[in-house]
Amino acid sequence: MGVTVGVLSETRRRTLEAICDTFAPSIEVDDEREELRAFYARSASDLGVPAQIEGLLAASALPEEIGAVGQLLDAFAAQDLASLPLGARTELLHAVSASAPEAKLGVRQLRALTFLFFYALPDEAGHNDNWDALGYPGPLSAPPAPEQAPKTIAVEQILGETATLTADVCVVGSGAGGGVIAAELAAAGRSVVVLEMGGYRNEADFKQLELPGMLELYLGGGLASSEDGSIAILAGSTLGGGTVVNYMNCIRTPESIRSEWAAMGIAGIDGPDYERHIDRIWERLSVNEQATEQNRTHRKLIDACEQLGYPHRALTRNADISCEDPRACGYCFAGCQSGCKQSTLKTFLQDAADAGARFVVGARAERILAADGRATGVVASVAHEDGTTTALTVNAQSVIVACGAIESPALLLRSGIGGPDAGRHLRLHPASVVIGAYEEPIEGWTGQIQSALSDEFKHCEGEHGFLIEAAGVTPALQAMSLPWMDGAQHKELIARTLKHAAPFVSVARDHGEGRVVIDEHGRAVTRWSFSDEVDARLFRGATVELARMHRAAGAREILTTFQQPTSWREGEDFDAFIAAIEGGSLQANDFAAFSAHQMGSCRMGSDPGESVADGRGELHDTAGVWIGDGSAFPTAPGVNPMISIMALAHRTAEKILAGSRHASG
Repeated sequence: MGVTVGVLSETRRRTLEAICDTFAPSIEVDDEREELRAFYARSASDLGVPAQIEGLLAASALPEEIGAVGQLLDAFAAQDLASLPLGARTELLHAVSASAPEAKLGVRQLRALTFLFFYALPDEAGHNDNWDALGYPGPLSAPPAPEQAPKTIAVEQILGETATLTADVCVVGSGAGGGVIAAELAAAGRSVVVLEMGGYRNEADFKQLELPGMLELYLGGGLASSEDGSIAILAGSTLGGGTVVNYMNCIRTPESIRSEWAAMGIAGIDGPDYERHIDRIWERLSVNEQATEQNRTHRKLIDACEQLGYPHRALTRNADISCEDPRACGYCFAGCQSGCKQSTLKTFLQDAADAGARFVVGARAERILAADGRATGVVASVAHEDGTTTALTVNAQSVIVACGAIESPALLLRSGIGGPDAGRHLRLHPASVVIGAYEEPIEGWTGQIQSALSDEFKHCEGEHGFLIEAAGVTPALQAMSLPWMDGAQHKELIARTLKHAAPFVSVARDHGEGRVVIDEHGRAVTRWSFSDEVDARLFRGATVELARMHRAAGAREILTTFQQPTSWREGEDFDAFIAAIEGGSLQANDFAAFSAHQMGSCRMGSDPGESVADGRGELHDTAGVWIGDGSAFPTAPGVNPMISIMALAHRTAEKILAGSRHASG
């Protein structure tokens, strides 16, 4: 990947190089395997990692953010880190990290970036030399040619310093919710413009590569997190949104959740009419179980459930049953190269385009325009490949806010609408990951990335609990999540376990909540922690249960993501290991947790003091502005939310067509 102009001084650059080469150093080992000797001997600098980090800063960071990184580098330079031997550099990194929460966050971010590029940076042939020692094959196939996989959704060409479009409806966001609403309104004859902050990529662009997939398809290049680093946030940012990169786990909204939401003001969602909305989504996405197959990771999960007497079931998924090579499904986090994933790109967005909807990509909605308490349009900034931008105004009497539960409240806050609850009540389904390393190779990148679950613990804390699922394996993500004590320890851990790793994950129903605010630049800032005691118990309890499941399935080693190493190997005291999990720190950056589901930050409800939109989806304070994504959820559903988002959006589309409650006459 190319590197842009430098933004660091020579001293800072030299210090960054030394830090990267401490996280991933050159080490001499005596091993008969040439590829393993080469892996240990290879440093971060040998792969150009420091230059890649500097290039990423230059391309995406604000001057003050680059300045903050510079100050951290200056602190290390003041102690002449670059001239120290490896052991002393390692001790200094730990000492500075322990000195203050801000320092711990900064060091961990540098470590994550180092491992992201060290383990995932491809060469021109799409290969990373480290993969040979790890047993990771990289891509199984090249993308189809553009002629074989043409882009069938026409995109508007927005040129010049300013531009204006006029429509009945402007939909901001093209994911699960925005795609459905765009399709339904266009089919009803409404003139629709869809704004998408990401680009338009399809099968011809999906390379089965971890790094390009993250940078091109995810919010913040896959590096988004809460403000203090407590939780990583994985959200799609591409035409089709999260439906392009998610794991296709299709679950109907639980009846208990529907009853809860009805009591909070979403009238009728607990009745039979809502089933009609779910059925419409189920049918259009071609949800089925026939295309579901279990890879080695999920066979271990199922074996664990059967050993422990836990219920389990195969997933129903929005996958084309004609998929010819399910081996490649392990790469679908970076887009489905075969086109079998029935994302909104393949379904509702295509329907919208066929019905005349217009699309603008690379368009960041800056604010919603309103006059006399009623929507009049959207102002957006459209980015071009040459670095220039166009100020776009979309004149529209209806605006659908559907850019995800992080960006949707930020748009409302920038616009000064939505009331006091905009950004509050954020739910994240915080997920724990526990990795079992088995004697036999698992090759967790092979086969369907998610295909089974257990709901044994869905109500272990009253109405709250967690699902048990599994995930795929990629080198960088695993390296970024596991604890680092020194370069040799970490390399040995990755080399020993990657090919044998099976990650089990939990999906918890939040009891507490977070918040989205905006900074002085109007950018979304996520605030979240394990301050809620129930959420903390759920996280620790889930980690314990995942560990027990791995042991039941025969794992020889079990790894958690606590950054103070908390692991177990066959023959060691398992009870002591469980006690260590139960006592592990949940302070920011002392563990690795992630969120793949963001919800609730513009929630619907009957009380304007406790919600942003009414039970139909329209803002309490601004007519013609509607919430059309997971941020509308009153509470967390506790299950993978795609179907619930789409069904609720389908319901909202009908309410939009029925007319604003503010309409006169």
